[in-house]
Amino acid sequence: MGKIVYDVTLMQTISLFEQMSGAEVKDCIAGDPIIFVVNEGEIGKAIGKGGQNVRRLEDKLKKKVKIVEFSPVLLKFIKNLVAPCVLADIIEENGVVTMMAKDLKTRGLLIGRSASNLRGFEAVIQRYFPIKELKVA
Repeated sequence: MGKIVYDVTLMQTISLFEQMSGAEVKDCIAGDPIIFVVNEGEIGKAIGKGGQNVRRLEDKLKKKVKIVEFSPVLLKFIKNLVAPCVLADIIEENGVVTMMAKDLKTRGLLIGRSASNLRGFEAVIQRYFPIKELKVA
């Protein structure tokens, strides 16, 4: 949970998102997809009617976009982050968070090739919460 620093390009991307959607961005993580973390209760405004804001933004940025609703509660934030994947359960013990996948397909989506999705989720969570590790069971 260090200091978050944005470059000029990311600041412009955040500004563009806020102008197009009217939702306030709490954080933006560059990558593929670009992840926008919006404040609680602003997910509907951010996505837009029928997902129109997401599609317009993806066309403009030429990249995939994922919008996540922030929650000060760790387990709720994790559920928001991994959506549309549905988890059977989430357990947190001594800084190690274990996500229980409801089936093998969901488990594969959560982990990703060479655990890339899992490490990506872990990095986003560690920006807000002091967790040691994220696991899938």
